[in-house]
Amino acid sequence: MTRLFLLLLLFTSTCLCAQVQVANPRVENLNNPIGLDVTQPRFGWQLQSESRNVRQTAYEIRVALNTTDLQSGKKTVWQSGKINSDASIWVPYAGSTLLTGQKYWWQVRVWDQDGKMSSWSQPAFWQMGMLQPSDWKAQWISVSMPEDSTRPSPVFRKEFACRKKIAQATAFITSHGLFEAQINGKRIGQDYLTPGWTAYQKRIPYLTYDVTTLLQNGPNAIGVTLGNGWWRGNIGWAEKNGFYGSDVSLLLQIDIQYTDGSRETIGTDGSWKYSTDGPIRSSEIYHGETYDARMERAGWSAAGFNDASWKTVAVKDFSKSNLIATYNEPIRKHETFRPKAIFRTPKGELVADFGQNLVGWVELTAKGKSGDRIVLQFAEVLDKQGNFYTENLRAARCTDIWILSGNGEESFEPHFTFHGFRYARVEGYPGDLKPENITAVALYSDMRPAGTFSCSDSLVNQLQHNIQWGQRGNFLDVPTDCPQRDERLGWTGDAQAFSRTAVFNFDAHNFFAKWLKDVAADQQPDGMVPWVIPNVLHPRNGASTGWADAATIIPWNMWLAYADRRILEDQYPSMKAWVEYMRSNSKNDLWNTGFHFGDWLFYSITDDNDGRSAITDKYLIAQCFYAHSTQLLVNAAQILGKKEDIAEYNQLLQRVKTAYLNEYVTPNGRPLSPTQTAYVLALQFDLLPENQRAQAAKNLAENIKSYGNHLTTGFLGTPHLCHVLTRFGYTDLAYTLLNQKTYPSWLYPVTMGATTIWERWDGIRTDGSFQAITMNSFNHYAYGAIGDWMYRIMCGLDTETEQPGYKAIRIKPHPGGGFTHASASLETLYGKASSSWKLDGNKFMLEVEIPANTSATIWVPARNADTVEQDGKKLQSTLEDGYVRVKVGSGRYAFRSEN
Repeated sequence: MTRLFLLLLLFTSTCLCAQVQVANPRVENLNNPIGLDVTQPRFGWQLQSESRNVRQTAYEIRVALNTTDLQSGKKTVWQSGKINSDASIWVPYAGSTLLTGQKYWWQVRVWDQDGKMSSWSQPAFWQMGMLQPSDWKAQWISVSMPEDSTRPSPVFRKEFACRKKIAQATAFITSHGLFEAQINGKRIGQDYLTPGWTAYQKRIPYLTYDVTTLLQNGPNAIGVTLGNGWWRGNIGWAEKNGFYGSDVSLLLQIDIQYTDGSRETIGTDGSWKYSTDGPIRSSEIYHGETYDARMERAGWSAAGFNDASWKTVAVKDFSKSNLIATYNEPIRKHETFRPKAIFRTPKGELVADFGQNLVGWVELTAKGKSGDRIVLQFAEVLDKQGNFYTENLRAARCTDIWILSGNGEESFEPHFTFHGFRYARVEGYPGDLKPENITAVALYSDMRPAGTFSCSDSLVNQLQHNIQWGQRGNFLDVPTDCPQRDERLGWTGDAQAFSRTAVFNFDAHNFFAKWLKDVAADQQPDGMVPWVIPNVLHPRNGASTGWADAATIIPWNMWLAYADRRILEDQYPSMKAWVEYMRSNSKNDLWNTGFHFGDWLFYSITDDNDGRSAITDKYLIAQCFYAHSTQLLVNAAQILGKKEDIAEYNQLLQRVKTAYLNEYVTPNGRPLSPTQTAYVLALQFDLLPENQRAQAAKNLAENIKSYGNHLTTGFLGTPHLCHVLTRFGYTDLAYTLLNQKTYPSWLYPVTMGATTIWERWDGIRTDGSFQAITMNSFNHYAYGAIGDWMYRIMCGLDTETEQPGYKAIRIKPHPGGGFTHASASLETLYGKASSSWKLDGNKFMLEVEIPANTSATIWVPARNADTVEQDGKKLQSTLEDGYVRVKVGSGRYAFRSEN
């Protein structure tokens, strides 16, 4: 009997292990989101199984108002029934109309390739936000006296009572400027620099919080502090203030549901009070924050505080029609760093070195007298003498000032500013500054980490580290060019160049989906795309080739990475408008008008006597990107089934290519500007006839060698350089460029101690001197676009274009460059995919992982097809251009060959 029981238990366990499980349920690619204003949200989930070749053949979703009704299945809002489909991402809700503020619970189960049904997933939920302006019962409020950006941060408060038992309470908050909110003395949420930065004139996001546990039966109080932020603070280069408005204002609504079914709304209105005597005396994103702890008022956000001296707010009639839910992950605190060293510079400055160029702020503890003044200043680098260096920050003061209250040990952190820094200079600290007194905190959008990369070369591993930290530091709600000087703007050219790399390192789907809507919002009526998004420069500062093309390039890259059709649908009018702008400003299909940045920061020589500076004609570049954007528009039209547009823009594309060849290329295929960038763009965008491409690639290789195996490309040529070399058979040369350690190269900054990507190839020269102080950021992600080649070519981990979003995976590694191993992994929407190869002499070993509900084509490099093994067994296959091709389903696989 015992033996029979054990056999039955073993059989049951085996069946359970073999059964597919459903995990990671998401709505709009978010875990249990609250505050959605999408009327048809989309579901996603992952299949998990230890078995191979696992596919979904059907699914069923059910939605209910509570977990009891959900799990019983008897009272549902929507039940899809069994749907025969392999779709497990972006599956749309198709039930009854969703209601403002309502919380919905959902589950999904699936059937696998053998018809076996999974158990229901664990209950997950989403909560709706405000669906129309009339849902807002609260009123905009502000201070009652005229003020400007130099004034202290105002604080607002309101007391109210809850007389019944609370079932659920939801807060909806936004502001003109930035806000931090508290209920009963406790902070609401973990988000910072809220509500983020958008094209405020058309789109102001609100944030939604579950505040049920912060409220109490009886008296309650809300307290909110506002800061200038991007709304009215100093932004841009010209000391501009109040770009969006001269006010800072608050809109807050708390919807309370009691256990007896009754409801109550608490909102901002004329009964609120405010004070400008709070501790934040000034706050600016560029210049820092001054905080006077002597002006703290204990209990100001709790019930019972004496606010008799506070003033009554002014109610404002600001629009609510431009309010939107927050789609993307807000900014949060992440890594923290204690100083690697605290030292005195040759000038005697007290400096803390955190060992990493990061973006965020410093937390400080101190014990001193009332009125003691501690000044913190921030810098990315030290000068060649080892002194604190801030000249590259230009007009940005980057200074936090903390005035102590004298009440024992105190703690400080800023609220409405951020800094880009590795070093902090500390003045006025009472006593000895010790590592435990000072901590650097990294702030960035709370994107899920997605990709990993490692290899046998420590310098290249540091390069990957720098790429990721460049992204962390510049993805604070907007993809900025740099995070430290008086700029920090959403430059479109940088974003498009880096976008494919960005979506590997982090799940940036929601981040870019939000920003692309701002691209469309700030796009001019004639289709012109501004240089920066949100646009705080002149409305007509735009239309620069390679920058404005972010409107077409990034939506397409989002399609490849996430297969989200809705992004293409949403952005298609913007994509089309940009192509039409180029067409309307062209003559005979040549776009050769207007201002362009060109191949920004290309290799140049100051005293260029023999013409070795790599100058590429700007209008040649413009024609290349005109063709590229038109091709991407055709691609999007094909996905969306826009037949008339497919025909029209295919014809336009052929004319644009012909005009390019007639104007900029000799009959033998030599471009007007025979630079690396000119060859790269022509080859990457398929502008040359087939019979000229091989020679052009050869000319490119010879050009690289003529510069001593150095690249000379700038922002527009660099992202495609190594891809083109590999495509045309020069992978060894691509590796030579990757391994190059002298200027200009990717590894030169690494050898100089960089911990992020630099703006310039030689931001610090070999003698320790700096490049031009007018433009020399040491945290500027654009050149980090080489990461895309490292992941998709070196390690070979990619998606098939025909089945994007990694539904069909392509693994085709390119060993070489003296590397003995390289690995990449990616958390796709389906699960983890990975490619890891090793070389041991002439033995090549490849291990891959393919997530359930996907398939893959594996290309195993081999000298001879007879040497290829899969899981220890010989494969019967043929050699194709040095590879053996193997098709597999989900699971883990190991391959061996002689290479």
